[in-house]
Amino acid sequence: MSVSAESLIADIPAFAAHARPATLLRPTAGTPGAGDSSVGGPPLWPADEPWPVCPAPHLKEVREKLTDEERDTWQRIDRAVKERSRQNPGQGYVLTEEEARIQDEIMAGASMLDLTNWERSRTVQDTSGPGVPMVPVLQLYARDVPGDHWPAGADVLQVLWCPNDHSDLPGQPYYWGPTVELRYRSSSMVETVLDPPRPDRADKSYLPHPCTVAPTEVVDLPDSDELPEDLYDEGDRWAEERDIEFHRVLACLPGWKVGGWPSWHLTDLHVIDCSCGARMRVFLTMDSGGDPDIVVGRFGELRVFTCPVDASHPIRLNIQ
Repeated sequence: MSVSAESLIADIPAFAAHARPATLLRPTAGTPGAGDSSVGGPPLWPADEPWPVCPAPHLKEVREKLTDEERDTWQRIDRAVKERSRQNPGQGYVLTEEEARIQDEIMAGASMLDLTNWERSRTVQDTSGPGVPMVPVLQLYARDVPGDHWPAGADVLQVLWCPNDHSDLPGQPYYWGPTVELRYRSSSMVETVLDPPRPDRADKSYLPHPCTVAPTEVVDLPDSDELPEDLYDEGDRWAEERDIEFHRVLACLPGWKVGGWPSWHLTDLHVIDCSCGARMRVFLTMDSGGDPDIVVGRFGELRVFTCPVDASHPIRLNIQ
């Protein structure tokens, strides 16, 4: 028997209570059509249905040129710091309190200073102009991704996002990234297909390259932060005996994924609760890199959480 979550469960049945079904999507560069499951492919969108736009404020970079006096002052401080470092080898670059205060005044709350163009930059909320057209990120047909998450009469799931960063979204604390929408529909109700508009402003890292998918059904297990300690230790020993690592091969399987368990590899476990009080489950994981060539967070995963009690409740987003 191959080394898998199923073989672990066969040997240690207590893991069965923690197993979740998942579908690995395995996107590969291609030319999908509207009738295909895809990442970044054309969606099966009715020609008479308006294309959604993102009305939320977007984050944008604003750059400001330093005055000649500010530039000269910054250079003078830089020379003084380097001279002190030369005279005191091993001390490194150290600012005096006065120098630090002056630099803070020059930065004026900006987050970065471009020493080539002598421009400071800051990120601000941009509320100008019309809403930005959403971008089709993922389309799945029920025939390819079976499960109990499909609403009655629906056989197509479409995931769209705004290809710009947002912060302080309603119901999304501590989140910085694209807004996300889920749309379900019946393919039999679509007669003519819309060619989606292209956004006039977008972060290229949020524009996925078209990919076909090769869905594979698997069993996913949680990592140590969501398992009883003694059970995790038993599973870890089982994995070591087979020369694999539990958390890499059996738990929180990486990549584009429907269902399964979320990884908390950058932070401690963060319980995400619905507005109704139910603990939410990860429904979809969208990964950086690979053929879709998107980047979320610090080359991480964007996860969509849904309510297990009522799927119509608002989704929650998390980037890990």
